[in-house]
Amino acid sequence: MFPVKRILCPVDFSEPSLLALQTAVEIAQQNSAELLLVHVVQPVQPVAAPGVPAGYAIQDYYEERTAAAHKSFEQITAKNASEGVALRTKVLRGQAADEIVREAESEKVDIIVIATHGWTGWRRLIFGSVAEKVVRLSSCPVLTIPKPEKNQ
Repeated sequence: MFPVKRILCPVDFSEPSLLALQTAVEIAQQNSAELLLVHVVQPVQPVAAPGVPAGYAIQDYYEERTAAAHKSFEQITAKNASEGVALRTKVLRGQAADEIVREAESEKVDIIVIATHGWTGWRRLIFGSVAEKVVRLSSCPVLTIPKPEKNQ
């Protein structure tokens, strides 16, 4: 395997992303690598309401989502600190795939470990896939972790 010294693992705190995190922790342990966890708070479309200044609720939304992500990261890092993995966390704002790729390039990571939710059919056509876009745009290798089958 190629030298892995820095790993980026996007986390949305769903079960599949936590499974990807487990894989990223194992790779980090085996390679004495640093693990960077990122959570992206996606933008919302503002809806104007009479008498409410534009952007007021949006800023509250970002602050609440950012605080919730930091709290969830605290739980994750506490659990994995005993695993002997050097862990950092970042909360970003923007379109998830674009921010993940931008952060990977900025941090010069060796690999991205990301969950795929396995969307098919109309949902994938409408919403797209963050993992798929990261694979297409990333300049570093991307390891995708599929959603586990229900009957396993």
